[in-house]
Amino acid sequence: MKGRTGGKRGKTMRQLGLRDEEVADGEDFDRAEVIPLHEAAEEPRPPRGMRRAGGLLVACGLALLPWLYVLATGLPATATAVHWPVAWVGLDALEALGLIATGLLAARDDRRHALAAAATATLLVVDAWFDTTTAAPGGDFATAVAMALGAELPLAALCGRLALRTLSRPA
Repeated sequence: MKGRTGGKRGKTMRQLGLRDEEVADGEDFDRAEVIPLHEAAEEPRPPRGMRRAGGLLVACGLALLPWLYVLATGLPATATAVHWPVAWVGLDALEALGLIATGLLAARDDRRHALAAAATATLLVVDAWFDTTTAAPGGDFATAVAMALGAELPLAALCGRLALRTLSRPA
């Protein structure tokens, strides 16, 4: 039912009752419609390309599951990496870059900081995981655990919180 304001046609509105003059005039009774108070909101369906990409990613993730078994049973217990320092310096450089980018974007209130924060949180968790799982027993392991619990995982949690908080608020 269309609402009327001062005889002029107003915006569509939901009315629970009619004013006395509307009942007396009898206008719009032939065009009356029932509007439920609680309409079921339909979730918009993602575009076909997005659904296909999602399906492809799920299939790839499921295809990796058997590969995990192959890795777990086939990899040697120890390995020598020729570029070991480059790998660790590269990972830590990416973390530093991510923290700087997240901080600069957040300070400017740029919503893109959520992307940098999510990537940085992931890098920090990966770093904590590999630090602790590749550390030698004793002092190296204790240092890796201290770094993970004292720096990497708390920073990852902060970055994750920033990303989720930003993505959950309307644009």
